[in-house]
Amino acid sequence: MKQQIMTILENKKIAKDIMKMVLAGDTSSLTKPGQFINIKLEGKYLRRPISVCDYDDKTVTIIYKIVGSGTEQMAKMKDNETLDILVGLGNGFDISYSGNNPVVIGGGVGIPPMYSVCKELIKKGAEVTAILGFNSADDVFYKEEFEALGAKVYITTADGSMGKKGFVTDVLKDLTYSYFFTCGPMPMFKAIEQTATTSGQYSFEERMGCGFGACMGCSCKTKYGNKRICKDGPVLIREEIIW
Repeated sequence: MKQQIMTILENKKIAKDIMKMVLAGDTSSLTKPGQFINIKLEGKYLRRPISVCDYDDKTVTIIYKIVGSGTEQMAKMKDNETLDILVGLGNGFDISYSGNNPVVIGGGVGIPPMYSVCKELIKKGAEVTAILGFNSADDVFYKEEFEALGAKVYITTADGSMGKKGFVTDVLKDLTYSYFFTCGPMPMFKAIEQTATTSGQYSFEERMGCGFGACMGCSCKTKYGNKRICKDGPVLIREEIIW
């Protein structure tokens, strides 16, 4: 983990209430897909944890939803403004378990970290299927970006305005795959748990106090005791989780 000042290169709207921000700085502490950053905002006591969508040796890309005063403040920021950020938090996904034809599953703002997972899986030669779940067509983002990586992409919308009407599990139940990686809301996780036929990894979305394991405010019950989502997670293996 590194604390640093990063510079905004881009901050733009890409879907309904969805923003994409590209930041320049030292990304050496990012070592796995699924890690996150923690952003300090002027006038806010707690930092805002945001999952990493993509990164290279000079930039990090995040995608966030405007849901409150903190993200509203972020959405108004301009190019060349700076942010105080903790970079390289969380343990990320372990793609070594993937097998030859894994599936990545994202729901809403759980989709961004699945992009970097998909990218790394394809880089190592896997044939990846991506299932991206949204409420409606207005919410859809990054479909073309996943396709550009070489993934087979399925879109589901709750209202049927794009892709398959329903939820990610309505596609998952008909697929054959070697392993799954997923990030999204808890109801989606519980549905996947009832549907998935292989082992997999869940990346949890939790409200965090500190972001690096000091406060125990984001713990999850596992077979090995309580684990902190920010420090021991956000990624946990299916078999260890107590639902």
